[in-house]
Amino acid sequence: MLNRIDLRGDTRDPRGLLPRARFDVTAAIEQIRPVVEAVREHGAAAVKEATHRFDHVVIPSLRVPVEEIAKAADALEGPVRAALEEAIARVRVVHAAQLRPSHTTTLAPGGTVTEKWLPVGRVGLYVPGGLAMYPSSVVMNVVPAQVAGVGQIVVASPPQADNDGLPDRRVLAACALLGVTEVYAMGGAQAIAALGYGTEENRPVDMITGPGNIWVTAAKRLLRGTVGIDSEAGPTEIAILADDTADPAHVAADLISQAEHDPLAASVLVTTSVALADAVDRELERRVAVTKHAPRVREALTGPQSGTVLVSDIEQGLAVVDDYAAEHLEIQTADAPAVADRVRNAGAIFVGAWSPVSLGDYCAGSNHVLPTGGCARHSSGLSTHTFLKAVHVIQYDEAALREVAGHVVTLAEAEDLPAHGEAVTARFR
Repeated sequence: MLNRIDLRGDTRDPRGLLPRARFDVTAAIEQIRPVVEAVREHGAAAVKEATHRFDHVVIPSLRVPVEEIAKAADALEGPVRAALEEAIARVRVVHAAQLRPSHTTTLAPGGTVTEKWLPVGRVGLYVPGGLAMYPSSVVMNVVPAQVAGVGQIVVASPPQADNDGLPDRRVLAACALLGVTEVYAMGGAQAIAALGYGTEENRPVDMITGPGNIWVTAAKRLLRGTVGIDSEAGPTEIAILADDTADPAHVAADLISQAEHDPLAASVLVTTSVALADAVDRELERRVAVTKHAPRVREALTGPQSGTVLVSDIEQGLAVVDDYAAEHLEIQTADAPAVADRVRNAGAIFVGAWSPVSLGDYCAGSNHVLPTGGCARHSSGLSTHTFLKAVHVIQYDEAALREVAGHVVTLAEAEDLPAHGEAVTARFR
């Protein structure tokens, strides 16, 4: 089932040898640029035109009526409501623990620098709605923004033809449970443009977060600088580092769980055991045949972005998964906590047989908006920190400034910026 790459005894840098989804954001930018520019120039009319052209939905207005949001919550099934409420509670506990206190450093008597953490003022949270609907993404975006203290939270999600041009009912219900009332029925590049530039029907935001398809990602890159963004999300990924102690049924089920997101989803097994790899392939054949989204799953598992990587030992396996830097990494080995502790690059690490990625997608308390495409080498997932910005507050009295004035003047002259030095010496004449 899975393509197989044998790296046992191979001393080359594995980065270029590993499976990876093809995701050309640069090319996509040129395709969506006219859409983004049209929204910038023509506002809501351009959003509605693009929505009709791409989503085949006619929307009379961008904003979802507040009563429709409330109605969706009222119609929510009891078990789904309970699950969402539990997810909200757990995510809130984890993200509240991320809050940073302000801190003042005294460098000299009368000379201090205080680092304050202030929330972004207005954020646009994008919730995708293509092959699947994601009320869980409402939770993952909204809760950390609320915990950070963001004053204005806006949600945008694609309109659905089967919901009278409104976003998915479960997405609306999740917004209601979280107290979000400013929701817009718009998706794709046109939604990102509308959030970033504003239209006559909505005010622009300061930051845009949330996952989406390649067109959403391209639009976020295009608007970076006009607004802040969290990351450029690519197709979802799971990597599993496993040895012969792993249960092949667990491994296969977890690989399938991510493959059902998207035909471009990446499912990668890194293992020291040929026997396990063979057993996982057999399990995959059996399970894919009966899973609901079998065609989508099979395409993802057999694509070039997925595969089994054979390694000589756990040491090499750790090197491979660090180079791959997966969005989601599972450790299913002997002494899994110790192995997990040595991982440096992953969006989130799931340790042991009882911590599947799908737990993190919903109810672990962690965030499921995570870096993809190897970006976990340098970036983090969505968190409370995403919505906070550090501001330094500098306060020196006369004596403290006098003490360091000579150094300021010296450095200003070394950089041929004498007016910088004079701004200090003028205070002592």
